[in-house]
Amino acid sequence: MPIKIALSILCENPQRKTGITTAYHEFVARSLKLYSDLRWLIFAGPNQEWHVHDPRVEVVRDFPANDQLKRRLLADHFQVPAVARARGADMMLSTGFVPVRKCLPTVMHVLSLQHLDQSNKLGAVRTFYRRWMMRYSWPKADLVITNSRFAAAQILSVFPQFKNHLLQAYEGLQHEQFHTAVAPGEAERLKDSIGVGPGYFLWLSNFYAYKQADRLLAGYALLDAQTRRRHPLVMVGADWEGHLLACQDQARASGIADDVKFLGWVGDEQLAPLYRHALAHCLPSREETFGRTVIESMACGTPVIVNDIPIMHEVTEGQALIVDFNQAAQVAQALKRMAGDAALRTRFREGGLARAQQFSFEKFTSERIGAIERFVSARRAA
Repeated sequence: MPIKIALSILCENPQRKTGITTAYHEFVARSLKLYSDLRWLIFAGPNQEWHVHDPRVEVVRDFPANDQLKRRLLADHFQVPAVARARGADMMLSTGFVPVRKCLPTVMHVLSLQHLDQSNKLGAVRTFYRRWMMRYSWPKADLVITNSRFAAAQILSVFPQFKNHLLQAYEGLQHEQFHTAVAPGEAERLKDSIGVGPGYFLWLSNFYAYKQADRLLAGYALLDAQTRRRHPLVMVGADWEGHLLACQDQARASGIADDVKFLGWVGDEQLAPLYRHALAHCLPSREETFGRTVIESMACGTPVIVNDIPIMHEVTEGQALIVDFNQAAQVAQALKRMAGDAALRTRFREGGLARAQQFSFEKFTSERIGAIERFVSARRAA
């Protein structure tokens, strides 16, 4: 059954890459291998990355991405849907919204509900927009896809009417990139690049307020100087509304600036080596619907220390050290325990590797495309 899906990735800011970029590239690439009758119409900004080249993929670069927010919103809500219909798409695939000018059936990915909690500090304009979307736009979605049982429960608590058209399907994992095999000279090249050798604690995310980098820094600052020298804290990620600068100030004020390395963003080719040579990866977020870096780290054989929130219990399934990041002393104790207990690291390494094997982009793709095919078939038969 031939299907043409229109996908807009304009909501991504080319200057601040997130996991959405990776997920959609993998989604499209894997779907082309799994479904011979599938066609794609991709809406990407002139300066956005798009690496999937295939005769069945048409890329439209007539509209700006999220580095031009107002123009992007105008495009996604009014222009893109009309162009998609004119070019023969059967449906739209969006992230977190249904176009105001809904010209096609819309499948909406919901990957964040941060705006429900004001402490996440998204900003007044963004919070207003997202809440407006939830009130007026979301109810028009024909199919809703989210990435965890926790997120699905959150969505249904607000929109119980989604019960019969909500799909929960976990995130995928690029096993060909994230694995335990160390390339010759990899540790030396990484040390030359970041300035520290293996055995560091790793943070990897944009510096959003809800990621709580400050809580990790507060716990790390309580470690003794010898432990910090042996195990520096490497923080990888781009700024968001000054939170990176605030963390740099915090490190200086706490007297740990020499032990914390702020790398900014790095290329995708460096991610797996960064995981592989870390003592542990730390994710102190107070809000996640999945937490992709957790399974990436696990797949690289690196233990994870995560915040005590429901989604982290769901994703890690007991294969992580879980701590209340609101308690700096507990964070310091967890970091010191991970550094000093080889048996604990081995346990989480082996358990994490097994858990990571349960996630794949083949499963990610087949679950989502399967749901879309069923929807299109039912619509055509009606």
